[in-house]
Amino acid sequence: MIANKDQLLTILSSHIGRGRGITANNLAELLSTYSRQVRTLITELRLDGVAVCGTPETGYYIAADADELEETCQFLRSRALHSLGLEARLRKVPLADLVGQMRLKT
Repeated sequence: MIANKDQLLTILSSHIGRGRGITANNLAELLSTYSRQVRTLITELRLDGVAVCGTPETGYYIAADADELEETCQFLRSRALHSLGLEARLRKVPLADLVGQMRLKT
């Protein structure tokens, strides 16, 4: 079965707040799909502006407050910067050059 984001949102509506997180594997079981599909649907919900939060430690949940949303945003930023840092090392260029930051003349 191919799950859709509305089905996922219905399940997540019972998981509001960090303490009520649910793993991707558990969501996949409930949706009769794969955890990879769950992660794709999570991304679609986030692109729609739904405050789906989560880390590997907490599982996925809907933010109960601004602090929970901020925590997830910081997690996502950290993960993105880590990936960009790895790319910079592989390309043997400074991270600033990779992301196109302006440099001041010294």
